[in-house]
Amino acid sequence: MRSRLIGLLLLCLASMPIMAEDVVYITTDQFRARIFDYKANQEWVYAGDKPCIVDFYTTWCGPCKRLAPIMEELSQKYCGQVIFYKADTERERELAHVFGISSIPQVLYVPVEGKPMLLKGLYPKEDIIKIIDEFLLKGTK
Repeated sequence: MRSRLIGLLLLCLASMPIMAEDVVYITTDQFRARIFDYKANQEWVYAGDKPCIVDFYTTWCGPCKRLAPIMEELSQKYCGQVIFYKADTERERELAHVFGISSIPQVLYVPVEGKPMLLKGLYPKEDIIKIIDEFLLKGTK
Protein backbone atom coordinates (compact mmCIF):
# COMPACT_ATOMS: atom_id res chain seq x y z
CA MET A 1 0.00 0.00 0.00
CA ARG A 2 2.76 2.43 0.96
CA SER A 3 4.70 1.82 -2.26
CA ARG A 4 1.50 2.35 -4.27
CA LEU A 5 0.94 5.72 -2.59
CA ILE A 6 4.54 6.76 -3.22
CA GLY A 7 4.21 5.68 -6.86
CA LEU A 8 0.98 7.65 -7.24
CA LEU A 9 2.55 10.70 -5.62
CA LEU A 10 5.55 10.52 -7.95
CA LEU A 11 3.26 10.16 -10.96
CA CYS A 12 1.30 13.24 -9.88
CA LEU A 13 4.47 15.25 -9.33
CA ALA A 14 5.88 14.20 -12.71
CA SER A 15 2.75 15.38 -14.50
CA MET A 16 2.72 18.81 -12.83
CA PRO A 17 4.05 21.68 -14.95
CA ILE A 18 7.37 23.04 -13.80
CA MET A 19 6.99 26.76 -13.33
CA ALA A 20 10.39 27.82 -12.13
CA GLU A 21 13.67 27.73 -14.00
CA ASP A 22 16.95 26.89 -12.38
CA VAL A 23 20.39 28.21 -13.18
CA VAL A 24 21.85 26.11 -16.00
CA TYR A 25 25.49 25.00 -15.94
CA ILE A 26 26.88 25.65 -19.40
CA THR A 27 29.89 24.31 -21.30
CA THR A 28 31.89 26.15 -23.93
CA ASP A 29 30.17 24.24 -26.74
CA GLN A 30 26.75 24.98 -25.29
CA PHE A 31 27.70 28.65 -24.94
CA ARG A 32 28.62 28.76 -28.61
CA ALA A 33 25.32 27.11 -29.59
CA ARG A 34 22.97 28.99 -27.26
CA ILE A 35 24.56 32.39 -26.78
CA PHE A 36 27.35 33.40 -29.17
CA ASP A 37 29.50 31.42 -31.59
CA TYR A 38 32.71 33.41 -31.35
CA LYS A 39 34.46 31.04 -33.77
CA ALA A 40 31.95 31.72 -36.56
CA ASN A 41 31.33 35.43 -35.93
CA GLN A 42 33.63 38.41 -35.50
CA GLU A 43 30.76 40.70 -34.44
CA TRP A 44 28.42 39.90 -31.55
CA VAL A 45 25.35 37.94 -32.70
CA TYR A 46 23.18 36.61 -29.89
CA ALA A 47 21.71 33.19 -30.64
CA GLY A 48 18.96 33.29 -27.99
CA ASP A 49 15.44 34.65 -27.98
CA LYS A 50 15.40 35.73 -24.31
CA PRO A 51 17.99 37.80 -22.48
CA CYS A 52 20.47 35.79 -20.47
CA ILE A 53 23.00 36.10 -17.70
CA VAL A 54 26.23 34.11 -17.54
CA ASP A 55 27.86 33.87 -14.13
CA PHE A 56 31.57 33.04 -14.56
CA TYR A 57 32.71 31.37 -11.34
CA THR A 58 34.88 28.71 -9.70
CA THR A 59 33.95 26.31 -6.94
CA TRP A 60 36.53 27.66 -4.44
CA CYS A 61 35.72 31.39 -4.83
CA GLY A 62 34.11 32.95 -1.74
CA PRO A 63 32.34 35.82 -3.54
CA CYS A 64 31.12 33.32 -6.16
CA LYS A 65 29.58 31.23 -3.38
CA ARG A 66 27.78 34.32 -2.07
CA LEU A 67 26.51 35.18 -5.56
CA ALA A 68 25.13 31.69 -6.27
CA PRO A 69 22.00 31.88 -4.06
CA ILE A 70 21.24 35.36 -5.39
CA MET A 71 21.31 34.03 -8.96
CA GLU A 72 19.15 31.05 -7.93
CA GLU A 73 16.58 33.38 -6.37
CA LEU A 74 16.58 35.70 -9.38
CA SER A 75 16.23 32.77 -11.79
CA GLN A 76 12.91 32.06 -10.03
CA LYS A 77 11.85 35.72 -9.98
CA TYR A 78 12.57 36.20 -13.70
CA CYS A 79 11.37 32.75 -14.78
CA GLY A 80 10.35 32.84 -18.43
CA GLN A 81 11.94 36.27 -18.97
CA VAL A 82 15.70 35.76 -18.45
CA ILE A 83 17.83 32.63 -18.74
CA PHE A 84 20.50 32.19 -16.06
CA TYR A 85 23.70 30.28 -16.82
CA LYS A 86 26.85 29.43 -14.82
CA ALA A 87 30.21 28.74 -16.46
CA ASP A 88 33.01 27.21 -14.38
CA THR A 89 36.15 29.06 -15.48
CA GLU A 90 38.41 26.18 -14.44
CA ARG A 91 36.52 23.66 -16.54
CA GLU A 92 35.70 26.02 -19.42
CA ARG A 93 39.11 27.61 -19.86
CA GLU A 94 38.62 28.46 -23.52
CA LEU A 95 35.44 30.37 -22.75
CA ALA A 96 37.10 32.19 -19.85
CA HIS A 97 40.02 33.10 -22.12
CA VAL A 98 37.74 34.41 -24.88
CA PHE A 99 36.11 36.82 -22.42
CA GLY A 100 39.33 37.70 -20.63
CA ILE A 101 38.11 36.38 -17.30
CA SER A 102 41.05 36.90 -14.95
CA SER A 103 39.19 37.53 -11.72
CA ILE A 104 35.91 36.16 -10.49
CA PRO A 105 33.06 36.45 -10.17
CA GLN A 106 32.32 38.13 -13.45
CA VAL A 107 28.83 38.27 -14.86
CA LEU A 108 27.90 38.67 -18.52
CA TYR A 109 24.52 40.33 -19.09
CA VAL A 110 23.22 39.59 -22.59
CA PRO A 111 20.23 41.49 -24.00
CA VAL A 112 18.33 40.06 -26.98
CA GLU A 113 19.48 43.00 -29.09
CA GLY A 114 22.64 45.00 -28.69
CA LYS A 115 25.99 44.29 -27.08
CA PRO A 116 26.41 42.41 -23.82
CA MET A 117 27.82 43.93 -20.63
CA LEU A 118 30.50 42.17 -18.55
CA LEU A 119 30.83 43.25 -14.91
CA LYS A 120 33.53 42.20 -12.43
CA GLY A 121 32.87 41.53 -8.78
CA LEU A 122 30.05 40.72 -6.44
CA TYR A 123 27.14 43.13 -6.79
CA PRO A 124 24.26 43.39 -4.30
CA LYS A 125 21.02 41.71 -5.33
CA GLU A 126 19.30 45.10 -5.69
CA ASP A 127 21.91 46.23 -8.22
CA ILE A 128 21.53 43.01 -10.22
CA ILE A 129 17.75 43.47 -10.27
CA LYS A 130 18.23 47.03 -11.54
CA ILE A 131 20.57 45.78 -14.32
CA ILE A 132 18.05 43.11 -15.32
CA ASP A 133 15.10 45.52 -15.34
CA GLU A 134 16.86 48.46 -17.00
CA PHE A 135 19.38 46.74 -19.29
CA LEU A 136 18.03 43.30 -20.15
CA LEU A 137 14.29 43.82 -20.00
CA LYS A 138 14.07 47.49 -20.98
CA GLY A 139 11.18 47.85 -23.38
CA THR A 140 9.96 44.26 -22.97
CA LYS A 141 7.60 44.76 -20.01
